[in-house]
Amino acid sequence: MPERIAEVTALLAEVLAPRAPLTVIVDGGDPGAAAKFASRLAAAFPPAARAWSVDAVLGLIGPGGGMFDSALNVLEPATDRILVYLRGGPRHRFAEGDGERRAQVVIDHRDPDWPVIRHLHPDLADVDRWYLSESQAFFAARAADWDAKFGDDMPRYDEAVRLAGVRPGHVAIDVGCGTGRALPALAAAVGPAGHVLGLDFTPGMLEAARRAGRDDHATLILADARRLPVADATADVIFAAGLVHHLPDPIAGLTELARVTRPGGTLAIFHPTGRAQLAARHGRSLRPGEPLSRERLGPLLAAAGWHLNTYEDVPTRFLARATRT
Repeated sequence: MPERIAEVTALLAEVLAPRAPLTVIVDGGDPGAAAKFASRLAAAFPPAARAWSVDAVLGLIGPGGGMFDSALNVLEPATDRILVYLRGGPRHRFAEGDGERRAQVVIDHRDPDWPVIRHLHPDLADVDRWYLSESQAFFAARAADWDAKFGDDMPRYDEAVRLAGVRPGHVAIDVGCGTGRALPALAAAVGPAGHVLGLDFTPGMLEAARRAGRDDHATLILADARRLPVADATADVIFAAGLVHHLPDPIAGLTELARVTRPGGTLAIFHPTGRAQLAARHGRSLRPGEPLSRERLGPLLAAAGWHLNTYEDVPTRFLARATRT
């Protein structure tokens, strides 16, 4: 059994075992994935915790039946039942289903040998029990070929830095910098009198940034965006690309970004594609109330100490700019 699968099932067994007896229902993923994952999860529980039922539930339509749906769409969470949803690969996309929304556990299962927990309901485990290690595992598996896969986005990063209003002499912090695609543009904008920090919590991403020579443009720091090793009111500009929708608590994360930004400073929330295009890439459609939706982002920012100034969501770019109040 691959080590990553063992890590995930062991963590889930540790979290869920104290709740026995109850039923775990696993659904989603490519055809056959739920049954395999359910078997591995059942085997992870110690013998003393075997007052369990761990089941795989086939999709309501199933392979070859056209649009796939999730059995979780007709099941509601209950005190004696845990719903586990596997985000599947290209052969099994739940574009319109609500299975993921209803599940207490969501696992990225596009690579069956490298599953990653992407959501655990807070009633099951505190976010600090799983978020950092699982998110690092998610991005570690993607770091080596990230630039090869998304290198065409570089001009969009350059334009986003320009629109963010970075000026000579500024301190600019790229939070969740990944492989550092924004760092050369940020360094050019702040000039020799300014300074750029690139922070990311995945060692492999920072190593990829160094291999690309982007540490020549910024100081790279291994750090969790929720607990930045930066003094209060340090930054003139925070650049956050592909960050906010990954945070388990957007208000807490945005509040931490506000803490390290001087009053009047700028936050640029960016992605090199629009929200609809990003959702389609992951096999789903947009839903109301997502953190980066127009109706929700403004109130989230206001609660965290920001004022939303501009909001742009077009196929080639998502860019929202806010001012530290």
